[in-house]
Amino acid sequence: MEERITALAEGPPSWDSSPVPFNEITGIESPRVSTGIGEFDRVLGGGVVAGALVLLGGDPGVGKSTLMLSVASHLADSATVLYASGEESAQQIKLRGERLNVQTNSLHIYAEMSVEKILSAAESLKAKVVVIDSIQTTFSERLEMTPGSIGQVREVASQLLFWTKKNHVPVFLIGHITKDGSIAGPKALEHIVDTVLYFEGPGQHPHRIVRTIKNRFGPANELGIFEMASSGLRPVEKPSALFLSQTGSMNPGSAVLCCMEGSRPLLVEIQALVSRTHFGTPRRLATGVDPQRLALISAVLEKRLGVNLWDQDIYLNVVGGLQVEEPAADLAIVGAILSSLFSRPIAPSTLIFGEVGLGGEVRPAMFPEIRLKEASVLGFRRGVIPLQPITQESHTSIETVRVRDLKQAHEALFSGG
Repeated sequence: MEERITALAEGPPSWDSSPVPFNEITGIESPRVSTGIGEFDRVLGGGVVAGALVLLGGDPGVGKSTLMLSVASHLADSATVLYASGEESAQQIKLRGERLNVQTNSLHIYAEMSVEKILSAAESLKAKVVVIDSIQTTFSERLEMTPGSIGQVREVASQLLFWTKKNHVPVFLIGHITKDGSIAGPKALEHIVDTVLYFEGPGQHPHRIVRTIKNRFGPANELGIFEMASSGLRPVEKPSALFLSQTGSMNPGSAVLCCMEGSRPLLVEIQALVSRTHFGTPRRLATGVDPQRLALISAVLEKRLGVNLWDQDIYLNVVGGLQVEEPAADLAIVGAILSSLFSRPIAPSTLIFGEVGLGGEVRPAMFPEIRLKEASVLGFRRGVIPLQPITQESHTSIETVRVRDLKQAHEALFSGG
């Protein structure tokens, strides 16, 4: 397709600057404004930064517009907010707002798709926050392309980036992810924006997860957890309760892991079912864990611990639909498999974490103090963990059994506690 040369000729605005020696640069801490939603503040790194361009991506229908309307209404309590939508009319947004109990005169709804008109309206209102819903439906009048095309998405994002840096007004973009990996969507914008958030809805589970993929103003890999209710999205204050069994006892095949999602410790239950195979090749199926990791751990158990799994199917599941990717989940997977294989339950007050190597050794995990502290708060009394130094003693209520290899771990998992 053809583009107008004027779009390229105008170029980005210039800032008057000159090279400055590093030691003469004065560090400025960016002030943050709370959104009024603690879980959303967490993924942003503590709140909204002036002049930040934030992208919220996710599958269609997962609740991105609902979340951003709720965030916009909270921010409107102290500032003028412009919510521009090219997907819904003002009346449709009004109906959703009534369901969310939105009551404010500082939130302005603008059903418009032209980025030039949206920015002109923002300047007229002297808006302190702008929300664009969505980047795929917004277009620039500078380009003769259809909305949602690669050229339009990048041009719109570039104009918004220059505008937000010039006016120091935070802008939130909503972007849809398609099944083929989001062409002309968030993937094409991740290098332009300051912060990338992914909104995930794990299957049929009621909770939703906002994950930080990139953040120039704070740590990445942070996690915010929400629950979908009839009145909209509700932040979850104690997320570990979502991923643990509600029963007081543990069945054979269950183990409790404390995994780290950014700076947040989460206790999750891992369940394994080991049963004799009826096929020539045993099956290794996993939900919430990489199936290749399950196959690798199964091979290590056979070789280093001498258990027979060659004629056993293994099914693994992470309760609650959470996706666990860190290697520290290995030892909990081992515990769940052995518990199911020998039909011996692990004590419900036992916490497990640690990486398992190909030699059968148990390797250290990051942030053991934070994991043990979270487990202590939730009433866990015993931890089977790697042999590694613990710098803080805030976990004194938990008895730690530090294991060097799988043999020591096997003995510790099924004794005491």
